[in-house]
Amino acid sequence: MDTQEIADRLEIAGLLARYSQAIDSGRWDLLDEVFCADAVIDYSSAGGIRGTRDEVKAWLAEVLAHWPGRLHLIGSPRIDFDGDGEARVSAPFTDTLAPTRDMVAADAEGFLHGGGWYHHRLRRTEDGWRSAELVEEQSWRTAR
Repeated sequence: MDTQEIADRLEIAGLLARYSQAIDSGRWDLLDEVFCADAVIDYSSAGGIRGTRDEVKAWLAEVLAHWPGRLHLIGSPRIDFDGDGEARVSAPFTDTLAPTRDMVAADAEGFLHGGGWYHHRLRRTEDGWRSAELVEEQSWRTAR
């Protein structure tokens, strides 16, 4: 592994962290630092939409307002470079969506827990690595 590949892997890890931070904090404009302007984002396996970056930002802001407490954890990604300025990334995730940020009983209703895989097709741009496509593969979900 040469120094460029090490730098690329670190940058991609940062991109995945920015994605989680954007979703969990509701700072939707951070997604502009994750996705290309023409990106396609597909949350259909979790019952969500498939759309452009701007469509998905608006949809997330509307839907996730119902769960103000959010935490996404992204595991170690598999990163495969194609040598042509693109990379494929598959990373496991778990998430918790909570109906409040307040302390509640462990058996309170309104919590969603889930997990699966994020599959990104990344493109090297003038601004660094950006996701041109994200497909969420929801593997499991529980609700209380």
